[in-house]
Amino acid sequence: MALIGLLASACQSRSPETTGSIGGFSLKNFGRSPSRDVVTRRDVDALGEKYNADQSDVGLALRYAQALRATNQKTQAVAVLQQTALRNAKNPVVLAAYGKALAEVGRLNEAAEVLQNAHTPARPDWRVLSAQGAVADQLGDHVRAQGFYEAALKIQPNDPAILSNLGLSYALAKQLDQAEAVMRNAVAQPRADARVRQNLALVLGLRGKVAEAEELTRRDLTPEEAAANAASLRAMTAQAGQPKAQRPSARSRAPELPRG
Repeated sequence: MALIGLLASACQSRSPETTGSIGGFSLKNFGRSPSRDVVTRRDVDALGEKYNADQSDVGLALRYAQALRATNQKTQAVAVLQQTALRNAKNPVVLAAYGKALAEVGRLNEAAEVLQNAHTPARPDWRVLSAQGAVADQLGDHVRAQGFYEAALKIQPNDPAILSNLGLSYALAKQLDQAEAVMRNAVAQPRADARVRQNLALVLGLRGKVAEAEELTRRDLTPEEAAANAASLRAMTAQAGQPKAQRPSARSRAPELPRG
């Protein structure tokens, strides 16, 4: 059974092309959702001018890269962070941001290597561990990914974003019983957001529990979005019942990288 990306829009609470945080970047907010402050082209241009005038300012470079990512200029963000990482090869904040940016443009093996150096076994960071898990899942190594998420949860117990990624990892590995159990735990956490609930809906759809999944989609989406997702859930359930050779091709949905 393949996971499909038809619910991806429901799982995104904001558009990366139009919003993001341009405030100070630190490792402590590496796993959190960006603010809803709109980043305009003027903001990006202003930060770019400041960065070009002083490329040695690490904080400025990180803010500029974050603004570039927020306006979907991810390749440019990678270039900025690459230069910053070359100048600050032992700065974990820079390496964490650079690793995530590499993953966002599909350079997964490089991302895995950079993230590995963004913290140490003696001082592990749960946000980096979660990012490593997301990269491992996208590389198809779900067992390794789950190990990263479990390690992150030891540091940050019951974090709904980490639990959500762990649940999706189980789903990608076709372990749907575990996926549902973990996703229900994620949704039960006080800080669970719409993205987590829609990921549970995705897993429920994969299990054929369409009515419950549709009820979840209606909690956070407009009537039009909920109707579209309900149709996707029903199509997914029908696809799961077809012989493998007759199923339409589908694109897997991997757990998300921590936002920051």
